[in-house]
Amino acid sequence: MSTVPPDLARLRSSIDNIDAALVHLLAERFKCTQAVGELKAAAGLPAADPGREEAQVARLKALADESGLDPRFAEAFLNFIIAEVIHHHEHIAGRAGSE
Repeated sequence: MSTVPPDLARLRSSIDNIDAALVHLLAERFKCTQAVGELKAAAGLPAADPGREEAQVARLKALADESGLDPRFAEAFLNFIIAEVIHHHEHIAGRAGSE
């Protein structure tokens, strides 16, 4: 087994910590969107909100650009999350409709 240079080990440790934080943040985000889905279902609102989604994408692309992150990557990442949230909301709405 080869020895890992200290700088590489330090950077990998930082990456591992950041990855863990991202997972925890995504879990918290999905707890919030789950509650949103329940509220939407109770109010008879549609699962998707194209205006809100468009505004969120624009906001995060601007934040990405300001942070030195490729805005196209940020858009793709957020679109993936939005699609998953909509899927969850549709599931919640279907469950609410069968009760």
